[in-house]
Amino acid sequence: MITHPSYVVEPWCLRETELNLDVLAQSESVFALANGHIGWRGNVDEGEPHGLPGSYLNGVHELHPLPYAEAGYGYPESGQTMINVTDGKIIRLLVDDHPYDLRYGELTAHERVLDFRTGVLRRTAEWISPAGRTVRITSSRLVSFTQRAIAAIAYEVEPLDGEATVAVQSELVANEQMPYDVGDPRVAAAIDSPLEPEEDFAQDTRLRLVHCTRRSGQRVAAAADHIVEGPEGTSWTAESEPDVSRLTVTAALAPGERLRLVKFVGYGWSAERSLPAVHDQVEAAVAAARSTGWEGLLAEQRAYLDHFWSCADVEVEGDAEIQQAVRFALFHVLQAAARGEQRAIPAKGLTGTGYDGHSFWDVESFVLPVLTFTAPRSVAAVLRWRHATLPAARDRAHQLGLSGAAFPWRTISGAECSAYWPAGTAAFHVNADIADAVVRYVAATGDEVFEQGPGLELLVHTARLWHSLGHHDPEGTFHIDGVTGPDEYSAIARDNLYTNLMARRNLEAAAEAASRYAERAEELGVDDEETAAWRDAAARIAVPYNEALGVHEQSAGFTGFQHWDFDATSPDQYPLLLHFPYFDLYRKQVVKQADMVLAMLTCPQAFTAEEKSRNFAYYEPLTVRDSSLSACCQAVMAAETGHLRLAWAYLGEAALMDLDNLEHNTRDGLHIASLAGTWMALVLGFGGMRHHDGEGGPGGAGGRLGFAPRLPEHLSGLKFTILVRGRRLRVDIRASAARYTLVEGDPLEILHHGEPLTVSMSAPVQRHLPAVPVQPEPQQPKGRLPADRAGGGAAVAGHPAV
Repeated sequence: MITHPSYVVEPWCLRETELNLDVLAQSESVFALANGHIGWRGNVDEGEPHGLPGSYLNGVHELHPLPYAEAGYGYPESGQTMINVTDGKIIRLLVDDHPYDLRYGELTAHERVLDFRTGVLRRTAEWISPAGRTVRITSSRLVSFTQRAIAAIAYEVEPLDGEATVAVQSELVANEQMPYDVGDPRVAAAIDSPLEPEEDFAQDTRLRLVHCTRRSGQRVAAAADHIVEGPEGTSWTAESEPDVSRLTVTAALAPGERLRLVKFVGYGWSAERSLPAVHDQVEAAVAAARSTGWEGLLAEQRAYLDHFWSCADVEVEGDAEIQQAVRFALFHVLQAAARGEQRAIPAKGLTGTGYDGHSFWDVESFVLPVLTFTAPRSVAAVLRWRHATLPAARDRAHQLGLSGAAFPWRTISGAECSAYWPAGTAAFHVNADIADAVVRYVAATGDEVFEQGPGLELLVHTARLWHSLGHHDPEGTFHIDGVTGPDEYSAIARDNLYTNLMARRNLEAAAEAASRYAERAEELGVDDEETAAWRDAAARIAVPYNEALGVHEQSAGFTGFQHWDFDATSPDQYPLLLHFPYFDLYRKQVVKQADMVLAMLTCPQAFTAEEKSRNFAYYEPLTVRDSSLSACCQAVMAAETGHLRLAWAYLGEAALMDLDNLEHNTRDGLHIASLAGTWMALVLGFGGMRHHDGEGGPGGAGGRLGFAPRLPEHLSGLKFTILVRGRRLRVDIRASAARYTLVEGDPLEILHHGEPLTVSMSAPVQRHLPAVPVQPEPQQPKGRLPADRAGGGAAVAGHPAV
């Protein structure tokens, strides 16, 4: 079961059966609701107690200076932090003048259920007030997938043991006081009262607040309307002030009588539109939601999710905990992206302010692969956001003395907002990650309109960056010096292999796309000489390899570095970044997160099977998994190299990253990329799914999906559905065979362990699974073994679990 007893393992929901204040902030993250535009943390309806209040609008942020002890050329000067906007969740309750607060009186019953099929968070509580009156509170909350600007709550209260006078205060609150947490660089910068009031309004059942951020100049509006149902004598008043707009409803209730409030909340923001325009927008959104009604919103939400699950569900037979976790993961990945509509996907989604609400490279490398095959429209929207930020990326490249576009390491608006840091500033691989997402999306959807428009521009400008960043040595080898790969415990390296191989794919894909859309490429200034230079650089790019060890090097010379002293490192010194100086990490063989292993996953055709096995065995004892991005990659490659029990252990780590709070920072929001990694570990790992490039390399004609399924002995089955080029393919894997069924669309050519197959709606195909060769188990760093899911907590290979 999930480690904290408050959570129950069920296949289609997350259920909390007691409210434990020690894990309140964690629960607020896991019970968060969002649609990619609006995010509401799972704070209790009454507002307090809370761990971290949170209401977010994707893209709304405030600026703050980035101080340096000594400034340098090209250092970003302004940071960006996602802010808590107007809170529309709050519905305060007073029972005979006693405020409902779980820290007072007695909470005799509590249950919250997040239903992945309905997209609704439901809560039931029974509370005895300090005066001895017992009441039952029931509430349901949603953030609408169909009406992008809308969130809504249905709230009911009833006395159980006598008459009670109740008052319900439904509020819009701006500039809530936020808790502070220091000492962890992953925690957001705190900005006090970032919203300046522009308008407040309250009349009858309607509320509205409009504010503007002080520095970024973004206007934020929130409006609410209500439906009130209560016994005769129920009354209400409305009032407002600059940071609070409030509806107070009072009623005298006898046992069996209820006071019910339905609250429709609309949000909108703009950095350009006028105050009247923004407030009219939210009023119109609320009016439309009220017209739809609460039951109508529920029906729309269910229909939206029914369609999503028909295209995205993963069924795991033999591990109930992983079954729940993968659906939890897919639900939250969808929430992070569904209605973002040309906005970024923050690393924590809209579940918390960790990492300041910034978007990183892991969106393109971890989140978009999942969405490409389950909800591809959201992928196009994210890539169009990247395309919209091209001017800022080109300006950044020019500032750095480079051609093309240099996309930011971390951002909200598209501008680089990371202070200078070797592990981030030099991480140019983000540009190839974006290009790879373009290639993957086009290959999976066949979206030629996107490819010859935003897609081609992204490929061209990122290819130009690589050609200007690298250089040919006297022997003609193309090197990329002074860069940082995915492993943040190495920096400013020569020929990071992941970076080089991804840059090669980028250069090849740009050349291929330019040849297909020659007229459009010419408009971008691309000629035959430039594409020839890209192809030449790709063909001659350096691939570091240690002949003596028979392994690829993470970067040139890496295998010659001194090994980290794992024997002298205690378990409480992880993550290393909080206990050791970076300069020491940079000069040792220690890997924060999968780097070489990720290269083998993203560029599988660059390695033989034997090379993959040797590389995996070499880098496992060096990889400490101080990043939530690592376990899922290691799970995939462990499965491919025949270490199925280890792969299952790593799957568990990725899947339970937030449910078990493994990195002790779930309070700041969910790890969206690790959640996406749960799908990757299952579909790419045990399903063995890969896209095989066609003629001409990435993006070339003739590419197709291949599967090489294999299951650990403790899983009896794995089923998943993917979308590819207008088709819906169902894959059903058992211990000895796999069955491929085309649910929708024209016949599809695939590979099964290298064997070409054609699947049609009328002709499913079944094939046996080859035996998995027995391999010696690779070692892990001392104290960093993943928990063995088959051994009741014992670690893989019989070692103690951490």
